[in-house]
Amino acid sequence: MLNIVNQTQISTIVKVASVPIGMMTDPKKYRDRIYIVKDIILTLSEYGHLNQTALFSFCGLNITKHKQILDNLEQNEMIQRIETIDGKRTITIFKVTQKGMNFCHEILEPFEKLFPRSGRSSSLNLE
Repeated sequence: MLNIVNQTQISTIVKVASVPIGMMTDPKKYRDRIYIVKDIILTLSEYGHLNQTALFSFCGLNITKHKQILDNLEQNEMIQRIETIDGKRTITIFKVTQKGMNFCHEILEPFEKLFPRSGRSSSLNLE
């Protein structure tokens, strides 16, 4: 049996289909690079270690657009990349380093207190 849909239903379907999957359940606005770095470090510290796909999924990032950030964090020894071979597959696991944790606590957290993300209020009372 063929279902007939009207123009309004088609336009709703098209709008929903054009929204990235992550945006449907948890709409994320633009995040500055510094907050993306903090999210990566905190996510890795929370879970201990994650593969690349899980890390990007938990942080709401796009592998193609944001892989450079991971590469920079690794070059600066904020995170560690561990590659293991499983048959024909190479599995990449990431872990936060002590240097990354220190950077997060000493630099990123005070930065976010001074310049809170949109929609968040600062814990500082400037009255």
